[in-house]
Amino acid sequence: MPDEDGYFSPTFAADRGWLHFEARYNYEDLRTGSLWAGYNFTAGKELVFSATPMIGGVFGRTNGIAPGCEASLTYKRLQLSVSNEYVFNTGSKTSNFYYAWPELTYSPLDWFRVGVVAQRTKAYHTSLDTQRGFLVGISHKKMEFTTYVFNAGWATPTVVLEAGVSF
Repeated sequence: MPDEDGYFSPTFAADRGWLHFEARYNYEDLRTGSLWAGYNFTAGKELVFSATPMIGGVFGRTNGIAPGCEASLTYKRLQLSVSNEYVFNTGSKTSNFYYAWPELTYSPLDWFRVGVVAQRTKAYHTSLDTQRGFLVGISHKKMEFTTYVFNAGWATPTVVLEAGVSF
């Protein structure tokens, strides 16, 4: 991040049929955790819509209740997805916050994807309220790695490195 130290933001998710659970740290704000529960559903065969509406409790530097949703629309190798939430801060209404992370990706190969991304976050601040950028991701078996570059050309770039393992 520009002029700041980097930070680690782990997210753990578990799905069993329609049931979804998530635990996050440094996601809604620095030094803040959250616990989530939601409902998974999918519709369609060629054009596939998936959504997980959720409710979460936020605690730490920021405290509150947060309804949210992760959703995607996939057609062949093209995918539009969004992860978003609205944090109702129980300490101060003026600290309520909307968070969003939309992505549009194309996968020319099964193990490779590229795309554009945006984010609006409270965890760190730049001169832009909404950061925008690009992503490059690779996967192998149950592992994936994605690099996001935000604000290149608009402000000092921010790089997000994401690693995931499924089991």
